Amino acid sequence: MKVITEPVDLSKVKNFGTLEYVLDKYSRTWSWKVTGTRAVTMVSRLIPQSWYGEGPNEAIIPDSHQNVQQIQWILERYPMEILSKSTWHRKISKSSTPQIKLKKIEKLSKATPSKQFRGKLYNFQKEGLDFLLKSSGNALLADEMGLGKTVQTLAYLATEKQALPALVIAPLVTLRNWQREIGNFMKKKSRNGRLMGREVPSSTVIRKGKSQEIGKFDFYIINYELLEKRLADLSQLNIRSIICDEVQNLRSKSTKKYAAVKKLAALDSVKYRIGLSGTPIYNRGSEIWPIVDILRPGLLGSFKEFCEYFCYVNDKGKAIVLENKRESLRSELCNHVMLRRKKSDVLKELKDKVRYKEVIDSDSTYYNKELDKIWKKLEEEQKQAETEFDKSASYHRAIQSERQAAGVAKLPHVINFVKNIMEIDESVVVFCHHRAIHDLLHKSLSEYNPASIIGGQSDNLRQLQIDMFQEGKTKLMIAGLRAGNVGINLTRAKYVIFAELDWSPAIHRQAEDRLHRMGQKNTVFAYYLIGNGTLDDHVAKILVDKSYEIDSVMDTVSESFENKEKAELILAQIQDKLNSAQQIVTN
Repeated sequence: MKVITEPVDLSKVKNFGTLEYVLDKYSRTWSWKVTGTRAVTMVSRLIPQSWYGEGPNEAIIPDSHQNVQQIQWILERYPMEILSKSTWHRKISKSSTPQIKLKKIEKLSKATPSKQFRGKLYNFQKEGLDFLLKSSGNALLADEMGLGKTVQTLAYLATEKQALPALVIAPLVTLRNWQREIGNFMKKKSRNGRLMGREVPSSTVIRKGKSQEIGKFDFYIINYELLEKRLADLSQLNIRSIICDEVQNLRSKSTKKYAAVKKLAALDSVKYRIGLSGTPIYNRGSEIWPIVDILRPGLLGSFKEFCEYFCYVNDKGKAIVLENKRESLRSELCNHVMLRRKKSDVLKELKDKVRYKEVIDSDSTYYNKELDKIWKKLEEEQKQAETEFDKSASYHRAIQSERQAAGVAKLPHVINFVKNIMEIDESVVVFCHHRAIHDLLHKSLSEYNPASIIGGQSDNLRQLQIDMFQEGKTKLMIAGLRAGNVGINLTRAKYVIFAELDWSPAIHRQAEDRLHRMGQKNTVFAYYLIGNGTLDDHVAKILVDKSYEIDSVMDTVSESFENKEKAELILAQIQDKLNSAQQIVTN
């Protein structure tokens, strides 16, 4: 079945089953009986309270206000023959609600937040608030990094009626920042609805995996990794809203954290589900399905239907969105669930972001020697591998070892490059991937007293390092790509250097936008350092392919990588040593 991406005359579409109001002989209550394979499948996914009837293609649904709403939503996507028409029309007239109705989000206005919100919104943020209100709080806010998604969300929670208590699910490094922002932008409301201007909403950061009673708060803040362990506790809190920050963490439907969020989002008490991310797609366009299926279940059909209509499967078994379907997928998202603005659209005063590709020398003798060791070890491990998992794990270890070898091989020239930038007395941020490279950079550039962000830091130490850099106490920040790419503001710098490359283009964009965001007054220059004679070129080519697919789904046009003045074409059309690099990979 095709996922509906354009107007369809449902009268011409066949019925997928039947809907009948019956007295269930087991529960002895009046219930809704659904028949038909496709219809029963959707019911089992969307209505946890349902159970199978006398056959596998028959489902029984308890008659409740919420279940009638869910059945109506299913009917809009999967027409069924209604056998109890008068009862259905009577029930649906009482249960009608815009939250589940599939309708296009019309032109946005500049909404005014309630008095519980203590901040000030830009005009485009007021439109973001209007979008969340018109989406009935079930939406994906996909503004580019640096446009204030957190603030817009807090404005919504302050304005929407009975939106608290709220559960905020976010990366570990951003939990304390969420707690600070809640205090900065929201006032506490008493039980009788009176605003307490000097007080802030109560909140707790959940940091322990051991099951125990949590207590009553306005906000519960937890990281994705703890969700499964605290699922039972969180399910007892009568949560009204779920906020998934950096929602790309849910891009895989096979993970435990996805399953936990899916269960929480299906709770009767939960009315509002908001996903936040400037990069909801990390690698492939098909990653958008699991995210949307939590925020607006069924909008894109089942995963199988989504893939059948929008995707093809490549030789590695990955679902890739077809080039001629990317625009229609983007249209479906923007019409019903997603708001996406770029900084260039709404911040006219924000300067440009320019990318440079810099091919630097590397120690080819060291690199080739290490590469030989890596491939020999890989061959040996592949022979000894007893399972496909062992083979896959061995291959990934080899790739990571090669990436680190490339980082070490070009390190002396990376250091020289950084020193040359530092000589012009500007603040600089250097991103790297491996801890070993991070330590070597920190040691080699110690004369600049660099600030440091790396995995494993405490919240207080991390914030201390950020403040030291932002306050000008040091002009150099060395950060891990996956530790320093979210939840921080580094607008003091206008130069960002990538000493190593990650496999995901979204990681680089997030890192760039720690600098290129509201508050930045200068053009941001991003230098990608490509080690001559290493596999950096091959990695860069993969990044270009992924970026093109992501841009086609998320934005009307692909992001331009064109030069400005002396800037070379970055992360595109890389040909130097590409053929030889590919040969190394395949041999």
